[in-house]
Amino acid sequence: MEAKALKKYIRSSPRKMRLVIDLIRGKKASEAFTILKFVEKLAARDAEMVLKSAISNLTAKNEDYVPDNDKITVKEAYVNQGPTMKRIRPAPMGRAYRIRKRSNHLTIVVEAEEQ
Repeated sequence: MEAKALKKYIRSSPRKMRLVIDLIRGKKASEAFTILKFVEKLAARDAEMVLKSAISNLTAKNEDYVPDNDKITVKEAYVNQGPTMKRIRPAPMGRAYRIRKRSNHLTIVVEAEEQ
């Protein structure tokens, strides 16, 4: 049995989010929460929220299922690029530099061992 959670338009670049997501892919949920708790990156907070949501979706799918984080595995975790906001910053000699404020979409799929 598996469940999925998705968070869109996260205000962080996809490259920074992938550094965090690569740490938890394929791990047990309890180990993933421990890793995310001690990673000193802002993207870890969003990843933890999405992981909690995926586990909650898993329990909502099957009402008689009691979640045990040692039996739940992060099956898939991937980051896609979201829209980029483009801004202009004044530069010397009348020029303008473009600032790209990137965003991403995070998807986490969890799978529970059969009881």
